[in-house]
Amino acid sequence: MSSDDAIREEQERLWNGPAGRAWVEAQAVLDRLFQPFEALLAGTVAEGSSRRVLDVGCGTGALTLALARRLAAPGRSTGIDLSRPMIEAAQGRAARAVLPAAFILADAQRHAFEPGGFDHLVSRFGVMFFDHPVQAFANLRAAARPGATLDFVAWRSPAENPFMTTAEAAAAPLMPALPPRRAGGPGQFAFADAGRVRRILDESGWQEAALQPLDVDCRMSEADLLHYLSWLGPVGQALQRSDAQTRSRVLAVLRQAFQPYVRGGEARFTAACWRVSATAP
Repeated sequence: MSSDDAIREEQERLWNGPAGRAWVEAQAVLDRLFQPFEALLAGTVAEGSSRRVLDVGCGTGALTLALARRLAAPGRSTGIDLSRPMIEAAQGRAARAVLPAAFILADAQRHAFEPGGFDHLVSRFGVMFFDHPVQAFANLRAAARPGATLDFVAWRSPAENPFMTTAEAAAAPLMPALPPRRAGGPGQFAFADAGRVRRILDESGWQEAALQPLDVDCRMSEADLLHYLSWLGPVGQALQRSDAQTRSRVLAVLRQAFQPYVRGGEARFTAACWRVSATAP
């Protein structure tokens, strides 16, 4: 097996296993936490628009559904993700809300989209996990009609997002087997380097690529913080496999480590991201 195949299989196991389960379990917390990004990206589509929109790495479907609420027939909102647990959760949400949203269980890097089938492509933290990002964005460009637009948000560097790495640093003495993050991804911070993102878009055939720093205040209730830490990120995934005693010890350490972020009954932090846009030629 090649290293590329191994990375792809690792991502499929992760998102159809512990990471996918975690996002479904913490869906409500994450939707509230990242609502500012949902509003930003949904706002790129005019109310009453009849555009055909693709949400890449749609997860449990919050953004896909927000887009569906803004569209009018014959517009359509489609989400794609390789995580079966998340796609099933998204389909259930769409059915309960009676919204015209469709979902595809597939890898957006390799899926055979209808050529030129979309007018607009968006992603909320869903494009950093491709094993071959140039191939992935070329495939997405082929799915876009000429002149279609691309808008997504991705994390900047770990150093600019200490909230996202505090758990690993605090838990490391108790969990020495935590896997290190791979610089350059696939992973949360794979798009930290603006130059790399521009090269990916350029080499995959997108035009007029623009990156703007985007700093967004995010918050969750203090009551939700331990739930979030119990499920999300490398530590949360490790805790899913841990015994009760280890979980209790680690969570006590994490709660203390995150105390600087807590005030007024909320955990607050600034999400340091890129807002990226481009156009299909």
